[in-house]
Amino acid sequence: MPITAIQPRRLYQQIADQLRALIEGGEFRPGDRLPAERDLAEQFGISRPTVREALIALEVEGRIRIRVGAGIYVTERAPTPSPKNAAIEGPFELLRARELVEGAVAAQAALQVTAAHIASLDRLIDAMQAAKHPCCDTLALDRDFHTAIADILGNAVIVRFVGELFDERINPYFERLSGYFENAETWRTALQEHRAIRDAIAAGDPEAATRAMRHHLQQSQQRFSPTFGEEAEPGGETGAA
Repeated sequence: MPITAIQPRRLYQQIADQLRALIEGGEFRPGDRLPAERDLAEQFGISRPTVREALIALEVEGRIRIRVGAGIYVTERAPTPSPKNAAIEGPFELLRARELVEGAVAAQAALQVTAAHIASLDRLIDAMQAAKHPCCDTLALDRDFHTAIADILGNAVIVRFVGELFDERINPYFERLSGYFENAETWRTALQEHRAIRDAIAAGDPEAATRAMRHHLQQSQQRFSPTFGEEAEPGGETGAA
């Protein structure tokens, strides 16, 4: 028997595996409603973002259908193969990584910024203001803004790394989650956060730049966190974008 490499399974993939097995075993039949995200998180003993990543993976496969405001249901149609890349990162995992990396990049950018850099950021913000979200142009402009900040450091490796991190969001899981929660209003809110990052860097304040960048990426996570099919608990998630 040929030996194959052992690949680690991310936590959300392990949860998806268990839910898939329950569906295939008849525990949940076509048309059945799955437990709410809150209940699944409690039963598995994990965070709700991890449950959400698992549910998105199963929806991409066609095993469940998420009906925002109504719940999560097992589908009747035959599932499609899951993405071949077993190492695909979940959306929340990616945003947390960017928060750490780009927070540090923004701090250094505030120490090295020039008038030409600020002018470049201003041009991008103006273009983002004029763009209508969602469309491919806004995604490209968003990427350009973040790599322009990295470019202030004058290190091509950092620019490439930040760009590659951003490009990880171009996967079926991230695209499906974005389709539920990104809209013109969330784009306007994100644009305000980009302006705050620009202002902190332009002021040469590394601590403020770190806070602004991390706040932006933390809010990006919150924009993907409204409940799918249950009422929010008092004092709990509101999904404000």
